[in-house]
Amino acid sequence: MITAHGLTKRYGDRTVVQDLHFTVRPGTVTGFLGPNGAGKSTTMRMLLGLDTPTQGRSTVNGRSYATHPAPLTQVGALLEARSVHPGRSAFNHLMALAHTHGIPRRRVEEVIDLAGLTDAAHRRVKGFSLGMGQRLGVAAALLGDPATVILDEPVNGLDPEGVLWIRTLLTSLAAEGRTVLVSSHLMSEMALTADHLIVIGRGRLLADTTVAELIRSAGGASVRVVTPQPEELRAHLTAPDVTVTVAPTPASAPEAHELRIRGVDAAHIGRTAATHAITLHELTPQTVSLEQAFMDLTQESVDHRPQRQHQPTAPATGADIGADIGAAA
Repeated sequence: MITAHGLTKRYGDRTVVQDLHFTVRPGTVTGFLGPNGAGKSTTMRMLLGLDTPTQGRSTVNGRSYATHPAPLTQVGALLEARSVHPGRSAFNHLMALAHTHGIPRRRVEEVIDLAGLTDAAHRRVKGFSLGMGQRLGVAAALLGDPATVILDEPVNGLDPEGVLWIRTLLTSLAAEGRTVLVSSHLMSEMALTADHLIVIGRGRLLADTTVAELIRSAGGASVRVVTPQPEELRAHLTAPDVTVTVAPTPASAPEAHELRIRGVDAAHIGRTAATHAITLHELTPQTVSLEQAFMDLTQESVDHRPQRQHQPTAPATGADIGADIGAAA
């Protein structure tokens, strides 16, 4: 388990991290998200004792990182994959780390195999690609078979097979009951991998929640329905918090109407339509993406925005694309 209690880091008059409180629990993959400059790397460095907090404290497995007698066996971390002597081979780099903690050679061979570096184990690291360097960094993080794993952008530079490998690795580590904290800018990967999210912006905590709850709070789920009987369907979906919005008529079905319905799921809508003999041409659940939810949450925390480029004004294309036809009481 990782805990942060009021973590704050200042450099002169600049506050990089401010009063962070959170807990990363075992058995889950926790995504650590935020825009560039949000303070993620500084927070991770404080968790690992590489930076001293101006205020507050953190613990890993119940104690500060610096007080663990054999930290590699408690916490495995990847913060900078290129922090390896370029003249060493992958095998010799891992053996040097192993000697500092009394880790046997067979464990070095195990993590080399786990990271898919068997064929490159005795090559000098200076010839490694970015993806191979990432694999070596992950191997080093897992060398001590730690209960807690902290990885900063582990998929950086990996090919699709490597991304899938990281995804599978993270979920398997969590399934074994380990604590997994991982930062990434790839929201699609976080949506597939993470169970829980900690989101920060400008050094402050913005969210400590599940993926599903963050998406729900950003607009939740809706259901796209195409039917030639929109009014009949709406009349039978009267319930608190149910809203029905009409969209333009689909070109593929000019006799039908497209509805966006919130507050009930697709199964309920389908049962209602069947009960009242209402024809449905389409019934499709729609959800806000994690990327959109993240962008909405952090929009006020982005320091650098691209300049909007001038574009020619598009010609008018017709009527408004949709009108609200009410919320069912």
